[in-house]
Amino acid sequence: MTFDNSKTIISIRIKLFFATIILLGWVGVVYVAKLIKSPILGLDDSIWTLILVIIWLIIAFLPMILNYQFIFYSDDENDIVFRFFSAGIVGGKKNSVEINKGTFTGFKIESKYFGLSKSLILFQKLAQGVAKFPPIFISALTKDQQAKLIHALKQYAPQS
Repeated sequence: MTFDNSKTIISIRIKLFFATIILLGWVGVVYVAKLIKSPILGLDDSIWTLILVIIWLIIAFLPMILNYQFIFYSDDENDIVFRFFSAGIVGGKKNSVEINKGTFTGFKIESKYFGLSKSLILFQKLAQGVAKFPPIFISALTKDQQAKLIHALKQYAPQS
């Protein structure tokens, strides 16, 4: 099975792009061109600017706070392969984890922020003991993708 969450990440980027265009357009129309002088819906233009800036900040920083990552997963060959990187405004370095199915010993899911941020921790048996990999944040995966991923990993984890 192979999948990635590129559609989700692209959707986040498109939302940020449109929020930026709307905010810049508002600033251009209200403060530069001074085309709007009266209150809109009873709120002053500075209140509307504050509301738009707060919305933009939420759209821009929520993926970073919840650790959204682009994730590519494949278990088609002899290895379980994860490729991932941060999907926020500032992209992180690209990471890759490849574990041979025969040495895969299990995984653990951790949740933060009332389940809004989920991470996957993988374990691999080595000659020196069991290696624990850094967390892969799976929050940006759809519920269906998360379920498929957990089901696939359970197939390869040894039964205890």
